[in-house]
Formats: sequence, structure tokens, C-alpha cells
Amino acid sequence: MAKKFYVTTAIDYVNAAPHIGHAFEKVIADAIIRWKKIKGQETWFLTGTDENAQTNARAAREKGIETQKFVDENHKLFIELCKKLNIDYNRFIRTTEKEHKKISQEIFKKVFEKGDIYKGKYEGFYCVGCEAFITEKDLVNGKCPDHNIKPEYLSEDSYFFKLSKYKDKLIKLAEKYIIPKEKKNEILSRLKNEELKDLCVARANLNWGIDNPIDNKFKIYVWFDALINYYSGANGNWPADVHVVGKGINWFHSVIWPAILISAGIKLPKKLLVHGYINFGGSKMSKSKGNVVNPVELAEKYGEDSVRYFLLRCPVFYDSDYSEELLIKRHNNELADKLGNLISRVSALIEKNGIQKCDNKLLKNLKLGKIEKLFENYEFDKVLNEIFAFIDVCNEYVQKNKVWETKDKKILYELADSIKAIGILLWPFIPKTSEKIAKQFEFKILFSEIKNPLNKDVKIKKNEILFRKT
Repeated sequence: MAKKFYVTTAIDYVNAAPHIGHAFEKVIADAIIRWKKIKGQETWFLTGTDENAQTNARAAREKGIETQKFVDENHKLFIELCKKLNIDYNRFIRTTEKEHKKISQEIFKKVFEKGDIYKGKYEGFYCVGCEAFITEKDLVNGKCPDHNIKPEYLSEDSYFFKLSKYKDKLIKLAEKYIIPKEKKNEILSRLKNEELKDLCVARANLNWGIDNPIDNKFKIYVWFDALINYYSGANGNWPADVHVVGKGINWFHSVIWPAILISAGIKLPKKLLVHGYINFGGSKMSKSKGNVVNPVELAEKYGEDSVRYFLLRCPVFYDSDYSEELLIKRHNNELADKLGNLISRVSALIEKNGIQKCDNKLLKNLKLGKIEKLFENYEFDKVLNEIFAFIDVCNEYVQKNKVWETKDKKILYELADSIKAIGILLWPFIPKTSEKIAKQFEFKILFSEIKNPLNKDVKIKKNEILFRKT
């Protein structure tokens, strides 16, 4: 079986409902997958939920219900999010699945037998929100900067992974593995200038998680098992071509995950795409802080494509601030006024007057090579800038030629053929809308179709408005 282009998101804790930050990551990965599909490539897309975390067990205790029942119910919220935002995944993995547990234990045992896991004692700060041990220098005013809570000081028997053993290999890997450059440099700076401490990979006195296969008094530490989901859910498509993760878990994916794989003798993933956060009022959005925006409610209110479009208009690699006002503005001014108006006017004129096939000179204004390059660099906001610049050109072309008066069938053909290109290029961003346009203008959503002239015999009619202004 030939390997497919394999993209993953991070897997989500199910201790609370998803927020718009989760949606941002999923639409980024979905856009990558859809781009590869229109380019004719076979793909595999994995997302899912991280269910062995102690935060889940703690949240279940607070609600007075069994942990397994709690995660069984809450993982459905993340599946609902994917459905509401038209996330086209192949597999939704849960880390409580038997196959994932089995593979996690096999890899743990393999690393242990290599001599890279040993028993010791851990003493230090532990953030329950991060599910991670953190150093005192990482604290801000004595608190975890991501969760704004004071970490616990723990002293306990643990099993450790010899992370320090792989420092040189990790430095070499980081140079070609992490994007963007700023996030790569952060990791390289830490690797080169800080002591790389061995990692706790199994903890005692826990009643939730995957059993340590070499000592049943311990559970495998959640970050060891969680990272393995990318391998256990690969369906024969390993190594991953792109891991899509938030900047807060860059270290886990750029240092810990590759080190585990090197130790286990497994091929390394190809790229780590580290995205920024969607903030709220300048502050990181998080369930623990309670400053969250519900993406499911937004999709129900404004439509899935408007939410996807708003998110993919945000720069992938940098932080953005959520604003419902901006979402509405983009919905009204760009999707309704620019795109929707173009489709509506042109289709109505074609229905009345028809088209006459000709050389489409208008299409020369579309910077297709630039769009391809930007897409391959994951600069989706800039891709959309280019597409909408071309939509502006098309709208100006209608005005300049006064098509409603001249009823020029050749100009209408040029516009229809240009709309084909627009509809294809927008599919990774607003798939439902693109599919409506493709059906209306009778074309296939494939990149190769952009340069193939639109069939002169298509029967184009005006349809319902694509985006109603709010």
C-alpha cells in the first residue's frame, strides 16, 4: 500500500468542551489536506482526543462520575466540532482504545529494553493544567504562564527516559523539522544553552492511565502515551508528513517525541508546523481561565464556512485576537459583498444571455504560481489575500465592461471560467460554498481544472444567495 500524505493535529483533552483555539488547529490541518486533494494526492488525516490525562480523571471526580464514562461522553463534543466545521478527517483516535494502549506499551517496553528508561525519584514543580513538570524559571509570579495556576511541588518515585542522550541528534533534527523559523530557533536555543534533563515517563499512585508494562505499580506518563497516537493511528502511513500543533506544546513535539522515536528505532516525522494562538482580549484562551469562545455556537450562528474563513484569515504562525465584530465584517464585506455578489451577478447574466467560449485573458490576473508557493509555506492568510485580489479584479471587470448593458457573451465566459478557478482555490478554506459554486458552474474541484477551459455547453443558472449579510 502506497503511503498517503499524512497530517495530524494534536489530540485534545476532554476535560471540557472545545473552544475556538481547537477549531483553529483543525481547520489549518483540514486546509492542508484539502489542498493536497485538489492537487491529486491521496491523504490520511488523523485527529482525536487525549483521554488518559489526569485532568480528565480530576474533572470526572469533580462531577462525581466514573472517568471512563466521563471521557466517553466528552469526546463526542470534539467529534461534533469536526462535523460542524466540515473537518474531513480519516480517523478520530481515542487514546483509551485497546490498540493504542497496546502499541504504547510495546514502545515503552522497547525503549526500556534498549536501556533508555530507568527508575528514579522526581522532585520538582508539576502543573496540573499542562500535565507536565516545569522548571521554576518558567513560572511567572510563581504560576504557570499558560494556566495562571500555582504548580504543585512533587516528590515521588518515577521512571525516567534518557532524553539527554539524544541532545545532539535533536539539535540536528530541529534545523530541518520545525516551522516557522522563530519556533525552530526557540527550540535550538533551549537545546544548545540549557541542560537537557531526563524525562519522567511513568508515575506511581495513579488509578487512571495506561499500565506500565514493566511495573504495574506505575502508569505510563500521559505525554509519553499521547504522542504515540500519531504512530498508532497512522494506518500504515507513517511517517507523518506534517504534525500541526500549538506553540504551547512545541517542546513536546520537537524534542520529546522525536527522542522517543529515535530510541524505539522508528522513522521520524517530516515537519512540525507550530501555530500561534487565537487570543481573547490579548490573553490566551483556555478552558481553565474560562475565557473561551464556543466554535460550534459560532458555526450555528454564522455558518461553518464563515467561521472557517475567519480562522484561516488569521496568520497561522502568529497570535491573533478573536473578535466577533471582525468575523461579521469578513462575512459581510468579503464573503457576501465580494464573492457572493460576483457569483450572483455573473450567474444571473449568464442565465439570461448565455456564454461564448473564448481565450480567458482575465485569468492572467490570477497569480497562481504565487498562490501555490504560499500554500506550500502554509501562509493561508496570504493565499486568501491573493484569491480575493482576483475576485476584486473580476468584480471590477463586470463594472468596467458594463456587462448588464453589453450582454457580451465572451466577457461572461471569461468571468465564468475565472469563477471556476476561484471555486477550486477556495475549497480548502470554504468547502461547502466551493461545492455549491462547482455544482452551479459545472466543474470538478481539481487544481488541474484551473487551466482547462470551462465547457462552453454548461447550463448556468442563478441560485440562492451564498452568504446572507448579518
